[in-house]
Amino acid sequence: MSNSTIKFSRRAFMRTSSLAGGGLLIGFNLFQACKPKAAPPVDLAQLDYNDFNAFIKIADNGAVTIFSPNPEIGQGVKTSMPMIIAEELDVAWKDVYVEQGILDTKNYTRQVAGGSQSIRHGWDALRQTGATAKQMLVNAAAARWGVDASTCTVNEGVITNAAGETLGYGDVVNEAAQMEVPENVALKDPKNYKIIGTDARNVDIDKITTGKPLYGLDYKKEGMVYASVLRPPAFGQKLVSYDASEAESMPGVIDVIEIGAKVQALFEEDPSFASKISSSNKVVVIAESTWQAMKAKAAITAEWEDDVLMESTENHDQMLTGFLDGTQFDTRRKDGDVKKAFKEADMVLERTYESPFLPHNCMEPMNFFADVTDAKVHLVGPIQTPAWKAGLIAKMLGRGEDEILLEMTRMGGGFGRRLYGDFVLEAAEISDAIRKPVKVVYSREDDMAVGVYRPAIKYRIKASVKDGQLTGYHLKEAAINDNMYGLIPNFFPAGAIENYQVDTKSYKSNITTGAWRAPYTNFLAYAEQSFFDELAEAMEVDKVQLRIDLLKKVDAAADESIEYSPERMIKVIETAVEKSGWGAKPKGVYQGFVNYYCHNTHVAEVADVEIENGTPVVKKVTCVVDCGIVVNPLGALNQIEGGVIDGIGHSMYGDFGFEAGLPSAMNFDRYRLIRMKEAPKVEVHLMENEYSPTGLGEPTLPPAGGAVANALKAATGKRIYQQPFVKNPELLKVPEEPVIG
Repeated sequence: MSNSTIKFSRRAFMRTSSLAGGGLLIGFNLFQACKPKAAPPVDLAQLDYNDFNAFIKIADNGAVTIFSPNPEIGQGVKTSMPMIIAEELDVAWKDVYVEQGILDTKNYTRQVAGGSQSIRHGWDALRQTGATAKQMLVNAAAARWGVDASTCTVNEGVITNAAGETLGYGDVVNEAAQMEVPENVALKDPKNYKIIGTDARNVDIDKITTGKPLYGLDYKKEGMVYASVLRPPAFGQKLVSYDASEAESMPGVIDVIEIGAKVQALFEEDPSFASKISSSNKVVVIAESTWQAMKAKAAITAEWEDDVLMESTENHDQMLTGFLDGTQFDTRRKDGDVKKAFKEADMVLERTYESPFLPHNCMEPMNFFADVTDAKVHLVGPIQTPAWKAGLIAKMLGRGEDEILLEMTRMGGGFGRRLYGDFVLEAAEISDAIRKPVKVVYSREDDMAVGVYRPAIKYRIKASVKDGQLTGYHLKEAAINDNMYGLIPNFFPAGAIENYQVDTKSYKSNITTGAWRAPYTNFLAYAEQSFFDELAEAMEVDKVQLRIDLLKKVDAAADESIEYSPERMIKVIETAVEKSGWGAKPKGVYQGFVNYYCHNTHVAEVADVEIENGTPVVKKVTCVVDCGIVVNPLGALNQIEGGVIDGIGHSMYGDFGFEAGLPSAMNFDRYRLIRMKEAPKVEVHLMENEYSPTGLGEPTLPPAGGAVANALKAATGKRIYQQPFVKNPELLKVPEEPVIG
């Protein structure tokens, strides 16, 4: 897209986030972009700014402010999004400063952090925003000089005319702000990028490393009190009565109240949210500090009763298996006739894969601030879906949405847990009841026991082979509460096999479930890629070549439903083979290969396993990624490495379940995470091209489990069909004799 010309109306400019078919997902910043070597202003808040649009403000001293309207959950968009604007605005990145915007549905759209879509959706809009503001400034300078704007050039916030005269952005900001917004702006050719494609450190890193206020837990307001909430100990229970006499007499305790009525009324108006929060009444301790509130909560004696069927993992396991054995499914994609293919096959391979519930385990437990007054409802904290929560609070309290002021803080992890905001509803209902500013804070036990979990899922995959060719493929999914979203059935191997079918069925549970980093694909990738390896062994063909041969059969142009690019995937596979030394490792190194597409990104991973003291150990993962243009390589590296390690950790160790509605773990003493010493080296290779950027927060996690499982098979000779892998330790035992394959 070289020197693209974009028609850009004033209305579109003011609402740039509505462009690119989905809007911006993440934020912008506050940067100073004036004359070279200009020092940052001491107090940016005192500057007299002119508004260029909803994002950019420029002061007459040249300071440029671009607000970041979207949530930052550690995925780095608060750094990479501003880089895009700074590139097209043509300012120096060293002079950029970042500020978090508030929820503003009038000027921004899709203020959401989720789905690894931030850069992808914001790409065009952000470039246009920066380029248009730059053109207005150039036009103003040209008017002052009485020259044609096309004869002027810009470099790091300084405009130069043909005679060599210069003006800084700050010199012409007042005139520029009054000018008409140009409808045609030229975007840079990627070959001329100075900022995009260069390493930039996290703009919040100094605050993070020095402990300055930044996260929801850091937020304080004068007169604020703290709340700790006693919730049902098991899913399916409701509150009968409670005795808070001891708690009320404890130091720092202000009050003990009961909430729940307003949330229950909200369910009647918005039933969709009922599956994300308990409908039981809850007991709340209000105190002067978090510690006092939590200590007093522990002193409360409460009686709970079973309200519905109390569910257990054993029952879930039986039900999901029953679904897979049954015939009642929702068909998500159907090509050809799989039954006929199986009937005519020379060979049929069928395997079942199982995964447990998983909590999110964000480093920062759930928390939120609320201050409900007659004038407004002020909300502050870490939330991935601010507009959705503001709308729910307005409904719950019977207020107008214009009365809701929601400010976002940086989040100490999200992974999907902070999409739902049950903690926001609690904070608002409590503040409405006591009419004081209050912060709800979860303990780790609260967080793990009342989470919105990754659902337990089983996959059954069946394939047929005729005359040495793969002729049929049938994927069945049985899940708790919800099934895979609509795009996944169109991922690989869709389009590569003539007879292909995807069926789903779910069990409606009272255990709250929802999105967990890379929903559904986080387990499906392991299942499918393990299956392909085993299929290649049964067909006696090369594992990598089987995948490439299937990809070459895909005609994505003829089938618009196909989500992936077979050509880009093949390049990723070939690069992974080369960079990992696939098939050429010394004796004692066992490798596992996978390739996968999700969140619009193509990935291939190769895991290296070695035997140490009789135990297979993951030593290295080579990861090749095609995510289009990489805005911030340093940030991309962090996302890729984190995704791989997270994927390995949960595949190896993550286990969670229920007995009569009670969670199996309440803290990390019983819930196993990967440890620092267990994290392998991750070698990253980014494909270079000029495709528009795609997601990075999630795509490297799903393939990791499959790469390790396939490497473990090479080392032990045993296939693993259940996560976590350590649940069946006999499958991880290394035989006395070396294994080949």
